[in-house]
Amino acid sequence: MATVSLCMIVKNEEEVLARNLESSKGMVDEIIIVDTGSTDKTKEIALQYTDKVYDFKWIDDFGAARNFAFSKGTMDYLMWLDADDIILPEDAKAFKELMATLDPKIDTVMMKYNIAFDEQGNPTFTYFRERVMRRCPLARWEGSIHEVIAPFGNIIHADIAVTHKRKGKTDPLRNLNHFLRLKERGKKFSPREQFYFARELYYNARYDEAIAEFESFLDGGRGWVENNIEACRMLCLCYRGIKKNKEGRDALLRSFTYDSPRAEHCCDLGWYYFDEEKWEPAAFWYHAALGCKRNTEGGGFTLEECYGYLPHIQLCVCYDRLGEKEKASHHNEEAGKFKPDSPQVKGNRVYFRRILKTAALG
Repeated sequence: MATVSLCMIVKNEEEVLARNLESSKGMVDEIIIVDTGSTDKTKEIALQYTDKVYDFKWIDDFGAARNFAFSKGTMDYLMWLDADDIILPEDAKAFKELMATLDPKIDTVMMKYNIAFDEQGNPTFTYFRERVMRRCPLARWEGSIHEVIAPFGNIIHADIAVTHKRKGKTDPLRNLNHFLRLKERGKKFSPREQFYFARELYYNARYDEAIAEFESFLDGGRGWVENNIEACRMLCLCYRGIKKNKEGRDALLRSFTYDSPRAEHCCDLGWYYFDEEKWEPAAFWYHAALGCKRNTEGGGFTLEECYGYLPHIQLCVCYDRLGEKEKASHHNEEAGKFKPDSPQVKGNRVYFRRILKTAALG
């Protein structure tokens, strides 16, 4: 059986840390907590779960703090979580089973990261992250923000999720300000850092600046393919924010030069025609979305709704506007398979029953 050290960095996490450690304590062999300057009861809570609590002077570098935490791990493998992550019981059970049978040749375990949810708690935004790494010199974090470990050696993708459950408000400018400080210091961003800097600009509605950074990132030609594809979609959203629809469509089409079409991009293309009430071309792109397969091992961002519910519910509207009521009703029922409790599906169902009954009666 492979042993695991859970290594975390924390600061002022008294509201969520116990929740995290309660969910994960039974699936790891060692817990390492590195505190970067808490002024609340974070350290006292941590000490209830482990005696391996360390201080690290904050130097404005998340990667350095995580590397310090990893340096304290002593087990076969090192795992990381953020304080506002949890492991659901079914995922904790699956994790223990995985580590009990893990091939000793495995170096990196990629796991799902669920970070956004619908009203019923179903994941709507997910992607794979390097979650468990063999304890060795290659398990080293890079980047002072949006830090990452390049997956190495023999890699597996496990159908096990970490669930991100943020509690309370976070500073929307924190990450952007971090990047701006780096830029002021003359920091030359790596392609990955530039990609995430552009994203932070977008999140703060600085669309023109974000567009410039995304375009520069793509033109540089050194980005990871999944980041290139996502950058095209983010460019689309930026252009949409400044009412430049043609440029937004062109950005989405550019994504097809990197790999096969993704459902997210097809749905966005459908949106443009839908917004213009051009129902047939909109339907074309929503059908295209339904034909896309998830890139489960590529590590890219996945909007779950785009692989079922969203294209079906939009096709329902398209066919209704085109006067093809039976097709519209069919797609509404298909959407309902993904979200049975959707108010939109339920309302549409009543509407189509009435319409189709009237048509049948002549």
